[in-house]
Amino acid sequence: MTPTAGPAQGDHRTTYREVLAEPRFRLLFSTRTVAITADALRITTFSVLVFSSTGSALLSAVAFGIGFIPQLFGSLLLGSLADRLPPRALITGGYALTCATALLLALVRMPITASLGVVALVSLATPVFHGASSRLVAQSLEGDAYVLGRSLSNVASAGAQVFGLALGGAAVAALGPRRALAVSAVLYFGCALVVRVRLPRLEAGKFDGTPGGDSGAVRASLRGAGLLLRDRTVRRLMLAQWLPVAFVAGAEGIIVAYAGERHFAPGRYAVLMGCLPVGMLVGDLLVGRFLRPRTRERLVVPLVALAGLPLLGFVAEPGVGVSSCLLLISGLGYAYGLGLQRPFLDALPQDGQGQAFGLLGSGSMTLQGVGPVCLGAAASAGTGTGGAIALAGGAVALTAGWIFTWHLPTIGGPDANSAT
Repeated sequence: MTPTAGPAQGDHRTTYREVLAEPRFRLLFSTRTVAITADALRITTFSVLVFSSTGSALLSAVAFGIGFIPQLFGSLLLGSLADRLPPRALITGGYALTCATALLLALVRMPITASLGVVALVSLATPVFHGASSRLVAQSLEGDAYVLGRSLSNVASAGAQVFGLALGGAAVAALGPRRALAVSAVLYFGCALVVRVRLPRLEAGKFDGTPGGDSGAVRASLRGAGLLLRDRTVRRLMLAQWLPVAFVAGAEGIIVAYAGERHFAPGRYAVLMGCLPVGMLVGDLLVGRFLRPRTRERLVVPLVALAGLPLLGFVAEPGVGVSSCLLLISGLGYAYGLGLQRPFLDALPQDGQGQAFGLLGSGSMTLQGVGPVCLGAAASAGTGTGGAIALAGGAVALTAGWIFTWHLPTIGGPDANSAT
């Protein structure tokens, strides 16, 4: 491990420059940013392709979320591999597999159900790749450096999503949706190549993994996931990171259909979808750069509420301008997650961090996939897309109330983690 300077506890505030000085984080950060650009391009282009082929808001929402939904099952069955296998091979393989999926969607004209099935099947392995990468980051950065690393990743993720949406709109207009999917495949291939060349070969044993252990991967994964989820502190902190994001993602997943129902000009859906990541970028920059660790933790509940309350305005089915503002403000609230990073990392066992990060990411991705499907069904059942988005906002506000019942009394105290 090559940690950055900075104490693991206390109220010391690290800088972004210190975080970027760590070479391993810098490599993983840069390739992940490019991959998120490719994700935004691939996911939205696939959703547009399905909507244009079927005219169904529900199927469009399913296409948006189908790559997320199976990830929890993949984490439960395969998650221990993130601690048991060499990380370079896992991360490189993950980008290569996603590249192959995008190429298949671009080059082979399959029925919609078959395309959805391919994306769902490949996503089962995603938690293993992401878990290995997240574990490397956690072991390279300590204390507030880790939180700032997550903040920097969130900022870059938001910017990459905006760029990916813009690139997707331009690529679809210039090349058509299938060739736009091929562009995303090229980006994934570049990430795989850079990681393979630049990341040192690190054996799993150096990270306390158990390659070659007596138990099989599935049995070890189920046992490890069970231990994590039975821990009350870990379980609550996971749910607090899962639920608000899942509800907002549900709203995001039906923006294409909302723009279609409201007869917005072509391409306006990309403007609306870009507002959430722009808000995320600004929120993470402000909260991560200017607030001290304990202040971030005290603002968790207000920021969760900020993520949900603006979405209630969609019940009035506003136009492009107002909708953009509401989504932008909602995105600011995503910075609440920075106040949960340090307590979550402190609560994890050292020999299962890879699986824990994989489970955190896969649970979030799965719920983000379920959210659009549920809200798409609600919209089809009679609430309309505007009402469904407002329903998501109300659910986020209720989640803020739940977090308030257990999080605020323990923030900043010496026993915060054990009391949560």
